[in-house]
Amino acid sequence: MTNSTLAFTHQYIPARAEGAPTLLLLHGTGGNEHDLLGLGQALHPHAALLSPRGQVLENGMPRFFRRLAEGVFDLDDLRQRTNDLATFVAEASATYGFDPARVIAAGFSNGANIAASLLLLRPGVLAGAALFHAMVPIVPEPLPALNNLPVFMSAGQRDPLITPAGTEQLANLLRAAGANVTLYWQPGGHSLTQAEVYAAADWLQNQVGE
Repeated sequence: MTNSTLAFTHQYIPARAEGAPTLLLLHGTGGNEHDLLGLGQALHPHAALLSPRGQVLENGMPRFFRRLAEGVFDLDDLRQRTNDLATFVAEASATYGFDPARVIAAGFSNGANIAASLLLLRPGVLAGAALFHAMVPIVPEPLPALNNLPVFMSAGQRDPLITPAGTEQLANLLRAAGANVTLYWQPGGHSLTQAEVYAAADWLQNQVGE
């Protein structure tokens, strides 16, 4: 059931096993709080799922932050929305009783970009992240100390929206901040493939177990 009692309209599904992590599911442009629930269950069948709906509308399509043009972000809005999302995660933890130190983001496209922004601007909110088809959202100065934080990234070699160079730029930025980045390439475009999901699920199992 969709819940709107916190700042973000969202879905929350409790963990199916004690000690399982919470997956923060962040949809792409035009998605909603329902879109990635299946992805979350595929990534970790026992995890709690917290799936908010982006609060920005672009031509009626929900997003997590504003952009000025394709690939050109409103950085002031991005900073504010990133902080708002961090606050929501903390409030959701208090409301639902999940461990705030065991939250792992899984985002696609716009959702992956704000997850990367959380890593860069609000280190400590996430214990890890799976970023599907992300690009550099912002370059903070100074860089945070991510202290070997595990990050999975996947991208399409023929993605018309995010070039391979753009993907590598984000991977290198996160590595420069100290993250332990695993980069997975698929041969297609800007769509999430089953192979990416399987690779991310294997990565997550190695990080947190069953």
